[in-house]
Amino acid sequence: MPIQMASALSGNSVAPAPGSPASNSKDTPEKIGKAAMDFEALLIAQMLKSVRESGGGMTGDADEQDETNSPMLELGEQQFAQALSSSGGLGIAKMVIAGLTNQCE
Repeated sequence: MPIQMASALSGNSVAPAPGSPASNSKDTPEKIGKAAMDFEALLIAQMLKSVRESGGGMTGDADEQDETNSPMLELGEQQFAQALSSSGGLGIAKMVIAGLTNQCE
């Protein structure tokens, strides 16, 4: 039986998990910044993936696109998106940081 279930049955209280809404810890600016940059990187990666899938491949010829390179291209897109986001990106992370910082204060 899981610890939380056993504690609930015995009447003992269980401390909320770190990072859960029930915990009393405040989000730090570092956590907010990391989450915002990760969010922006995810959006950029999704945009790159959509462009790749609709564009017909690197050469522009959909018939010649080799699906065996797809995982490698996806990894490259993710790394590029992460690098772009950490160097300023599209400015989405800055807006998210501003909104979440105002919300926390």
